[in-house]
Amino acid sequence: MVETSNVLKRESIILGKKNYSDISNNTIKPIETKANKLWWITFICSLIAFIWGLICIAYTIGTGIGVWGLNKTINWAWDITNFVWWVGIGHAGTLISAVLFLFRQKWRLSINRSAEAMTIFAIIQAAIFPIIHMGRPWNAYWVLPIPNQFGTLWPNFNSPLLWDVFAISTYFSVSTVFWFIGLIPDFAMIRDKTKDKFKKKIYNILSFGWSGNLKQWQYFEKVSLILAGICTPLVFSVHTIVSFDFATSIIKGWHSTIFPPYFVAGAIFSGFAMVQLLLGLIRKILKLEDYITKKHIECINLIILVTGGIVSLAYITEYILAWYSNNKFEDFIYFSSNAAIGPFWWAFWALIICNMIIPQFLWFKYIRTNFLLSYIISIFINIGMWFERFDIIVLNLSHDYLPSSWTGFLPSFVDIGIFIGTNGFFLLLYLLYARTFPVISQSELKTILKK
Repeated sequence: MVETSNVLKRESIILGKKNYSDISNNTIKPIETKANKLWWITFICSLIAFIWGLICIAYTIGTGIGVWGLNKTINWAWDITNFVWWVGIGHAGTLISAVLFLFRQKWRLSINRSAEAMTIFAIIQAAIFPIIHMGRPWNAYWVLPIPNQFGTLWPNFNSPLLWDVFAISTYFSVSTVFWFIGLIPDFAMIRDKTKDKFKKKIYNILSFGWSGNLKQWQYFEKVSLILAGICTPLVFSVHTIVSFDFATSIIKGWHSTIFPPYFVAGAIFSGFAMVQLLLGLIRKILKLEDYITKKHIECINLIILVTGGIVSLAYITEYILAWYSNNKFEDFIYFSSNAAIGPFWWAFWALIICNMIIPQFLWFKYIRTNFLLSYIISIFINIGMWFERFDIIVLNLSHDYLPSSWTGFLPSFVDIGIFIGTNGFFLLLYLLYARTFPVISQSELKTILKK
């Protein structure tokens, strides 16, 4: 009976009668063979978007951030919205890698490598926006703990924005180490299988002389467990610190104690939606239908449902608190009745439809296990989560305490270009990663095959 249940569980994660050799060959195939047409089409589109964004960033640095749509009242808008959005997307990778690893969830084995890479690439995109928002990006090193013209410490150590420097640098460092450590056995497998001498030398360096003996596997398990334990609190701390940028201010709509748990849940919500999109893309491009199955899609959708419910509860709580306080200044926060009918009504209703209504379709098993419908819902969730960050920042700033300073906001072509450029850069890195590194953790996936 135990053997039968194990077989059923294995077949739901890996389709077809796979053996160890099949997994190794399927893992190395995207690296050894030429890219197909779908990969090249996606690559070219991403490259064009990246170049457009690069030109907009160069124009911003050369001219100044006056080319953005900012004004005296709304001095945070499109750029910080993108920053928070990208940081949130990176959360799902660490959750799949670390938290689900500690809970020994087998369904993560086919997707954890791609999710880890997504985390690293998303953090790179997030780091772009605070740097160019400084106005003088050549002085960006001031936020680092290195000697500078102001002394040996940070010039503005009390600024809450420096918390982001700590959080993002720590998150990026630990996630990169965790990702690379997991790749070492796969690098050794590629080193032993590849016939290209140049590749063999490169992967020999990357594998650090891995031979796969018992002692090495023992150390590998210990290090993975330690890093997973370190990464787990980072899942909750990083976006909590990002929320402090808002919650510790005195601006109406921001000064809220609900922000830390609400931001964390929203980050996991949007992050898993992005994982869903990337898995759909990589599943088709690299022909991994036997490894990324309905089981994975359904598990991801269940987590999206749970975190989406938490986010919806936070929305309702924000509305009730604003209404019950009977404070006139709370009448136009990002979640209020005036926000629904005011000048930014389109952003408010995009948030409601994409984050609260559309995810409810995942309660139906047919939709939850359907690849195409799940990917469409994930696209709407990412759109809605972007508008959520936009509403929090722009709506709350547009109506200041003084009516004379009330104003609107329209993004410039430079704002839009930089955002599209970061999306292109993100997808570009992901596509290059899929052609250079194994996207499936073959060493872990083999552990669930029948002995």
